[in-house]
Amino acid sequence: MTLMLFSLLGAVAALLYAVINAIKIKKYPEGTDKMKKISESIRTGAKAYLRRQYRGVAIFFAIMFVVLLVLSLFKLLNMFVPFAFLTGGVFSGLAGFFGMRIATASNARTAWAAKESLNSGLKVAFSAGSVMGFVVVGLGLLDTGLWYILLNWYYTHINIVSEAERIVAISSAMVTFGIGASCMALFARVGGGIFTKAADVGADIVGKVETGIPEDDPRNPAVIADNVGDNVGDVAGMGADLYESFSGARLSAAALAVSAGLGVAGFALPMILSAVGVVASIIGSLFVKTKENADQRSLLGALRRGTYISSVIIPVASYFLVRMILGAENIGVFFAILSGLVAGNIIGFFTEYYTSDTYSPTRKLSDSSETGAATIIINGLGLGMRSTAIPVIIVGASVLISFYLAGRSADGVNMAMGLFGVAISAVGMLSTLSITLATDAYGPVADNAGGIAEMAGLGEEVRERTDALDSLGNTTAATGKGFAIGSAALTALALIVSYLDQIKIIDPSYTIDLSITNPTTLIGLFVGAMLPFLFSSLTMGAVGRAAHSIALEVRRQFKSIPGIMEGTADPDYASCVDICTKSAQKQMLLPAVIAVVSPILVGVLLGVNGVAGMLCGLTITGFALAIMMSNSGGAWDNAKKYIEKDTAHGKGSDRHKAAVVGDTVGDPFKDTSGPAINILIKLISIVSIVFAAFTMHIHLL
Repeated sequence: MTLMLFSLLGAVAALLYAVINAIKIKKYPEGTDKMKKISESIRTGAKAYLRRQYRGVAIFFAIMFVVLLVLSLFKLLNMFVPFAFLTGGVFSGLAGFFGMRIATASNARTAWAAKESLNSGLKVAFSAGSVMGFVVVGLGLLDTGLWYILLNWYYTHINIVSEAERIVAISSAMVTFGIGASCMALFARVGGGIFTKAADVGADIVGKVETGIPEDDPRNPAVIADNVGDNVGDVAGMGADLYESFSGARLSAAALAVSAGLGVAGFALPMILSAVGVVASIIGSLFVKTKENADQRSLLGALRRGTYISSVIIPVASYFLVRMILGAENIGVFFAILSGLVAGNIIGFFTEYYTSDTYSPTRKLSDSSETGAATIIINGLGLGMRSTAIPVIIVGASVLISFYLAGRSADGVNMAMGLFGVAISAVGMLSTLSITLATDAYGPVADNAGGIAEMAGLGEEVRERTDALDSLGNTTAATGKGFAIGSAALTALALIVSYLDQIKIIDPSYTIDLSITNPTTLIGLFVGAMLPFLFSSLTMGAVGRAAHSIALEVRRQFKSIPGIMEGTADPDYASCVDICTKSAQKQMLLPAVIAVVSPILVGVLLGVNGVAGMLCGLTITGFALAIMMSNSGGAWDNAKKYIEKDTAHGKGSDRHKAAVVGDTVGDPFKDTSGPAINILIKLISIVSIVFAAFTMHIHLL
């Protein structure tokens, strides 16, 4: 119990630091009256969208709560799961909501600060991102800590069991608690992704390609919807997404620690490690600053400095944590943590390499625009496919290192300890999530700032600074997605083991046959391998249909409202916001339902072995597809921005128009389908665990 208090202390530290940053941001001026008006329009649109989204999601949560409650009444589920489902969803939603509120309060302030200097703009945008990063981690630690205290009290005073039985009961219950966060994350990421990319693609097709007006031009009716989308998709959706990743990694590691016989100490280690990560992230964030006229490499260096300093602190602290909590005989767990941390940073670096215009892959991609949109799309797809190799190799190496170093013993390899090593490596990868997420969430704020600078008519030097910050934001966003996707692969492996452990807890005599020659396992593998493609098809199609509607609306307004192109009449911004909102709310439902229903249906038809096979196939193809889509999209976006810097062949040129087409294809890749796949992997895994007893009961009939 004393050890778990560190989780709550970490939560307090993270939330307090977030509040301090939020207060600091509010002290910066918002700029001119026009800037304030634009910012308020974006803020109003974002709040209206989230209200509608949360109302729709509330209906789904009410239905799921009743289903889970019925299962618990029939003793097919721990009675606390329905209520933890609600708190997980609420906390995940709150993480996104608070991040969105501070982002919409920071966009105009960032633009006005960029008027003073590049470093001032970076400072405001990064502070806004820090609020998101530390709120996500703080709420995650708070939710876990409070539930542990409640369950510990229950099994100590109400349903009295021994200490050994108590921690088994707590871990068995809490490994399923991520289902609420996963459901909310999927809705937020998919719904927000459809909104933001429909607006972005629709605005680009008619504005930049057909009409030739600049990005974020106030004459474009979709420009406010585009800026609203940055906040509801890339901030609120991403916050809920990373909250879910953070929760899933810690809970699966804690459950496997108990399975390995490490008891309360093992259960507490992932929580304490995350709390230490808060302190390391606070220290690292103090070193994020740059000089005026910094190039892309210098800006990247400024953010890397913060993340690398945080990453250096973690190994030192975790070495002593493992020795004190688990004892010197389990020092292999430290190397598992180190393995995950190093793997995350390597994945982050190579994500930058493939998506930043500082390096040759994106620069070569921009060169392919000389022969039109077809070649830049072909080469962008090839770049994304090629970029999957290193992350897959790195994750594979991390699994091997974590398993064998954590599981080594005098008698050979302890399987349970090895699997715990794999799970704790995912926690190591996400241990500095506060600052990693800060560098990710800073991007949409910088993007909004550039839009406001353009619409408010600020000087060219301001737009150049916000463009530099925005281009960096594309790279850091891709890096953040790399961390999330990499940790999802490791967490998914841990959740597969947790699923099999859950089966053994329910029925120790049950025979699990995962042989490739078992037809149900093989069919499950094929189904799981197919699901990421089906899911991506639905989400890509949703963006395409919504963007089609936006493009038609923008064309209609250009033709029917006199004076738009001359700047003497205002477009109807609200109509585009409304189209995006309705489309997102309608189209996000089917992908979410498929994610929840698939493991239940496979369980009923194919049983435990089929579900286990499905989880394996889903993890393998989902990991590679998510990396490919995220990196292709990021490279297309930055290739476009690299061309825009060219004074001879920049904005308005044929090369630029070809790059814009590539960017519009990449938008749903990197901001809708790609990042949502890692949520899909973990949601299906957790739903499988939650419905394990139901699957066995129904299939055995």
